[in-house]
Amino acid sequence: MATTLSQYLALAAVLFTVGAVGVVARRNVLTILMSIELMLNAANLTFVAFSRFPLRPLTAAQAMGGHAAAFFVIATAAAEAAVGLAIVIAVFRRRVTTQVDELTLLRDATPQVESLSAPARAESH
Repeated sequence: MATTLSQYLALAAVLFTVGAVGVVARRNVLTILMSIELMLNAANLTFVAFSRFPLRPLTAAQAMGGHAAAFFVIATAAAEAAVGLAIVIAVFRRRVTTQVDELTLLRDATPQVESLSAPARAESH
């Protein structure tokens, strides 16, 4: 039994759906990043499937278009993973958590200590 285009597309749809549910339902940043990677791999599978089963006759160079697109998505995903993990490590060192609902502010969670207290400022004027 040969694998058909519709089977590849069904598998890609399942992978993308699992990734989308992971992004929406999970609270951990690392799990969200893994779910995004799963969604990108589903897109890669779709690119390669359409390259393998073209809708119209293609030349050999045109048939490699899906492979080239998948290669660029893989390169982009690697860069996204590197930058995303660096941000997660920096945030974890600062906040000691990777839960998304606890990371709602862009500013530092600890209050900054002012150089002069309020009574001292009132007396100096």
